[in-house]
Amino acid sequence: MATKVALVTGASSGIGESAARHLKDAGFTVYAAARRVDRMAGLRDAGVHTLALDVTDDASARAAVAQILAEQGRIDVLVNNAGYGSYGALEDVPLSEAQAQLDVNVLGLARMAQLVLPQLRAQRSGTIINISSMGGNFTTPLGAWYHASKYAVEAISDALRMELAPFGIQVVVVEPGSIRTEWGAIAAANVRETSARGPYRAQAEAVATALGNSSQPGARMTSSPEVVARAITAAATARRPRARYRIGFGAKPLVFAHRILPARVFDRLIQRGMGISG
Repeated sequence: MATKVALVTGASSGIGESAARHLKDAGFTVYAAARRVDRMAGLRDAGVHTLALDVTDDASARAAVAQILAEQGRIDVLVNNAGYGSYGALEDVPLSEAQAQLDVNVLGLARMAQLVLPQLRAQRSGTIINISSMGGNFTTPLGAWYHASKYAVEAISDALRMELAPFGIQVVVVEPGSIRTEWGAIAAANVRETSARGPYRAQAEAVATALGNSSQPGARMTSSPEVVARAITAAATARRPRARYRIGFGAKPLVFAHRILPARVFDRLIQRGMGISG
């Protein structure tokens, strides 16, 4: 049997980098893709193929998928991990930034799925793993556009799972909790840039502090990217993977709390957790 081939987007750091390594160790031929190839030198040294990829650029995405098919003749697993967190009060966020958030987190994911699906259907097999978030189930203050993007990922994944079942293609959602990566520091800088000088400045500083703390080495109440990478690998290697893998600090209890608590009670829980009073 031919070695299975996996493509991981957003693989230059954090969850994507860890997933690429774990899939390689599990026996996959792995293509790690990101905008900055120079940041993937360690993966290349570990035997992972690296590709330049901007999921918002149609030509870049088509070239990446074409290269993999030319070199390997197949794609078995797509890990849609590329994404970032655009934070700021809805009143402050320019709609151009909202569009950029959706372009990466939603339309970029859909673009990659569209490009690999003809091959997966021809094979009548394959797995698409979409990295969502526990924040695809509930929201936090100043994160409207980020959460909107992850809610969309959940909906797209549910529709795809039903559409692709007749072709033997699995669709999986991974919903990480609080994970120790540079994502938090980037989101913290984003919220300060957007809302730190206006009427939402107190909330912005509290949210930025909470997000930034999650990126610190050894941060409490966070999980390692390895936890997510193991779940991704489990889904990629399972004959019949679960529809959802909810993993990492806070994911299961917070989603459960959101389901059972009255909305305003849950609001207060989240606000306290983010250090917001009032």
